[in-house]
Amino acid sequence: MERAEVLKRVIAILTDAQDIRRAAEAGLSDGGGEAREAGEAGEEGAGSPPTAGVATLLLNEMLPSIRVPADASPQEVAALVAEALGPALHTMVSGFSLAFTSLAMVHDSGRTDISSIGVLQELALEIEAGTYDEGP
Repeated sequence: MERAEVLKRVIAILTDAQDIRRAAEAGLSDGGGEAREAGEAGEEGAGSPPTAGVATLLLNEMLPSIRVPADASPQEVAALVAEALGPALHTMVSGFSLAFTSLAMVHDSGRTDISSIGVLQELALEIEAGTYDEGP
């Protein structure tokens, strides 16, 4: 999966998480109906939050299968797992760090003219424009 696609998925996860939070907050004030309905609409089935589906899809698509010889020592297994998962985890953590930093910079600057969803939308447009593409 390309870096830009991972960054877009991270933004989708964060956007879905905000929707879940809003639904939960609305559910607290109106007796719980909206929060329950939002969870039932999730990708994973009734009662699952939509974010779980998006995050699970990202992990399933990014994380490679790992073949471990039956006679491998614990150290060999650890080395195989680290080698296989390291690059994918690095890319995902970088994506969440970029999103967090973008949100934090807007917050710290005291801007009130843009919502967190707006910040994520701007970040998505920058990603689409190639701003965060890796070099050759």
